[in-house]
Formats: sequence, C-alpha cells, structure tokens
Amino acid sequence: MQKYKEFSPTQFDSKGLLGEYHGIADYLVIPVMHTRDSRPLDESNFATALDMLGGEDGEDVQVHRFGHWGPGWFEIVLINPLRDDLVKVGEEIEASLADYPALNDEDFSNREWEQVMMYWEQMGLREKYEYCRRAGESIFAARANDFSDFSERAPKAAERIEESGRE
Repeated sequence: MQKYKEFSPTQFDSKGLLGEYHGIADYLVIPVMHTRDSRPLDESNFATALDMLGGEDGEDVQVHRFGHWGPGWFEIVLINPLRDDLVKVGEEIEASLADYPALNDEDFSNREWEQVMMYWEQMGLREKYEYCRRAGESIFAARANDFSDFSERAPKAAERIEESGRE
C-alpha cells in the first residue's frame, strides 16, 4: 500500500493533496476507489474493503471524497499506519486483489444482478420487443411480467439484455 502523500488518482493530479494539513500524509491508501461512474465491481470492492476494515470510524479508517475533473468525484479509503491490525487487513485486501479482481464474489454478483434488473425495469416494451426480434425469438415474450419469466420465454434475448445491462 502506498502512503497518501505519494497517492494521486492520475499522473496529472497532485500527490497527497492537503495531506500534511489534515494530518493524513502518512496514512495508507487501501487499493480500492469508487467514482460517480463506478461499475458493480468497483462498488463491491469498495464496500467489501470497508467492511473488512470494520467500517469508517473517522479516525483510523477514513473515507475521503474529492471533486475531480475526470469522473466528477472519487472516494478512497485511508487507514492509520500505526494500527497494525488495520495494516494487516489492508495487506490482505491488496494481496487478494493482486490475485483476483473481486474481494467478494457474492456481493459483486448481487450488484451486477441489481444493475441488470434496473436496466430491465427501465426498458420500454418496444426495446424489449427489439431484443426478442434480433434474437429470433417470440416478440410476445417482451410482455413478460418480470425478467425471470422473460428469461424462460426468450433465453437468447435475455442473455443479450444481461450483457447490455452490465455495460
């Protein structure tokens, strides 16, 4: 993990913005971040990392939010380097993410599913009809009451909707 005073979200940004002023320059940056544009994987990892650290306490585990010219805003998690227990958890998070992109598969999967369901609910009938037509399936499946029913009636179209909903 790097110290906050060495951290910058991009190469074009200042390192350790106001870290000395706020007394957090030597705090460690947990390798998760989320932004206005975060996808389910980033959201899941951010929430899971905070959970693993015992949540934000305002002292030893802090979430800092910054306005940014790129994504609008971003948040990072900082931990007190003097807390050995937190440093150990932070190192576990870092090692886990080095080997695999998700800290919690179940949470990530649930967030992806929620995103697909939101996409489905926001689709109009005409759009659902087009998915069915392009997949070569019955256009009447577009009138399904819910996504589970739709998936049974038009599995190819449902698969395409799931792919689109994850994008």
